[in-house]
Parts: sequence; structure tokens; C-alpha cells
Amino acid sequence: MYGLARPFLFGLDAERAHGAGLAALETAYRTGLSPLLARKPHPFPTRAFGLTFPNPVGLAAGLDKNGAHIDALFALGFGFIEVGTVTPEPQAGNPKPRMFRLPQHRAVINRLGFNNDGVEALVRNVGKAQRRDGLLGINIGKNKATPNDSAEADYLFCLERVYPLADYITVNISSPNTAGLRELQEEQALRRLVGLLREAQERLGAKHGKRVPMLVKVAPDLSDDDVDAAARVLSDLEVDGVIATNTTVSRISVQGHPKARETGGLSGEPLMNKSTAVLRMLRTRMPEHIPLVGVGGILSGADAAKKMAAGAALVQVYTGLVYRGPQLIGECVEAMRRRKEAPSRNIPLA
Repeated sequence: MYGLARPFLFGLDAERAHGAGLAALETAYRTGLSPLLARKPHPFPTRAFGLTFPNPVGLAAGLDKNGAHIDALFALGFGFIEVGTVTPEPQAGNPKPRMFRLPQHRAVINRLGFNNDGVEALVRNVGKAQRRDGLLGINIGKNKATPNDSAEADYLFCLERVYPLADYITVNISSPNTAGLRELQEEQALRRLVGLLREAQERLGAKHGKRVPMLVKVAPDLSDDDVDAAARVLSDLEVDGVIATNTTVSRISVQGHPKARETGGLSGEPLMNKSTAVLRMLRTRMPEHIPLVGVGGILSGADAAKKMAAGAALVQVYTGLVYRGPQLIGECVEAMRRRKEAPSRNIPLA
């Protein structure tokens, strides 16, 4: 069915298509037509962060920023969904246009800028979700107007508000679309921010009687030394997991495309090798008990299996859905199942 809808969606501006796609998913769910969009994969229980995921394929943050379509998205067969990025106060994000497709490269450039309705709206939406077929992650960030030296207040506020509702929480310090945000990945800034959040995580766990895992999402544009530093800090602070990676500011792989000069984060097929290289480096530098989530450039089951081979316990997709549709979910689940059953199979990582 997605094959029929894709020409219509691709005829729209990318951001309008984003909204139209979510509206169509919601309609399909409410009318019982979700099974026509995708066949749910067979269960493939996967343990990570002390949680059991129905399958290891999730939706990356950014598609459902306000948590308004949780049930409809779970109906597609995801093992987990990550909503957000959410900020303390509502914000409009960057001026439009701010999303661009590069179909020749099966890629997207976005500079949305954490556009969302604020954490209180997300909390209300999550509370309205009727059912859970998987686990829910909530991705938190800071408002654009908040300077980096006050960023911890924004992250702490969001952490406290979403903690009772989330199965896990992701700290987003790697979006390229909020000025200066990636500076929080510098070693000392990272140690200070994540250290404060880890202390708050333990306090909240005692308060609510449950421990909600906290993950950190990193950029693909880190130097080898930066990856070393991030691995060292995140290991020392014993975070529950790391998501590798966010979008890239590099344009090397799309040089010459008319939209290559648009600012923002590049996602999709051109990100695959770069994000997987960071994933592999983190896996060699961090203890095995800290699981990694591979995201960036997954457009086939083989891509998901490559992430798994590089050290990912779970994977997430987003831009791949734009180009492949919901069938990508089951394809990735089955490829990862085969990879687990035959781990010695030679899967090229480049």
C-alpha cells in the first residue's frame, strides 16, 4: 500500500508529507486498517538496558515529536518507539522550509530545530495512549534560548516530567540543528551534564519505585579522539546505553546535489557507513554490559544486520521509512534474527 501512497507524498513539500503521513497512519489505526500497511513481524524478544523488547527494531526520535501517534506507530510492528525530542517550553523550531529530500541518494536533510509543543503537551499525549505493543522511549533536549551553561536545568526538568511515563529516556546532545548543542559532547561538559542527570536518575528511581534506563545519543561527526573521550565518560558514569548516531553535517557523500548546500542534518543512505563506524568504535571502547543502539542509514534488512555485526543490540529507523515504507520494519527484524542465529555469517561492514 505504501507504494501507492509514496508518489502522492513525494509530490508534497517534505514537511507537509511528514504531517500527511502521520495523519494517514492515525486514520488507518483508528479504522482498523493498519494491517494493510505492514505485516507485523514475528516476536523476536531482545534484552537490553534491563528491558525485554518484543523485537529489536525501533523508530528513531523525530518522527513523532509530541507523542501524538504512539498507538498508530506501534501498530506497524515496531519493538519500541522513541518520541521527541521534547523541550521544557514549546518552540516553533527553525524557519521553513527546513526539510529536503534527496531521492537520488535516498536521503533527507532537515534543520527542524526541536520544533515541539513542550514537555507538558507530550506528557498529556503519552498519558492518552491506549495500548502498548512495545516499549516507549522519550528523547529530551534543551530549548534553543537556553545557553549551554544552563542546559542542565532544561534536561533535568524534562527528565523529571517524563520519568514516570517512559520505559527509557534518551538525552539528545547531538542534534546539529540547535546552535551550540553539540558542544555538550566535549569531554568536561559531557561529564558534568551526564553526571548530574545520572544522579537525578537514581533519585527519581527511588522516588517512583522503578529504575528507568537513561541513554545518550551521540553525533556521527566526532573525531576518533572525541569518540574515545565520549566512550570514557559514558563508561565511567555507567549510562545504561548509547545511541549511535544522530544526523551528519558532512556533505561529502552528496556533493553536487542541488540541495547539498542546505544546512541541517543529513540522514538516510549516505549516513550508513559514517554512523556504523562510530558505532563500531564505541563498541570496542565501552564495556559489553552497556548496550548500543545503531541508527543511521538503515534502508534494508542487510543494513540492520550490519549494525548488529558492528555491535548494536537494537536498531532504529526513520529516513528508511520515507523511502521504503513500513515493510522495512519486518525486513529488519528477520535479518537480525538470521544474524543472531548464524553470527559467523560474513556480513560486510562497509
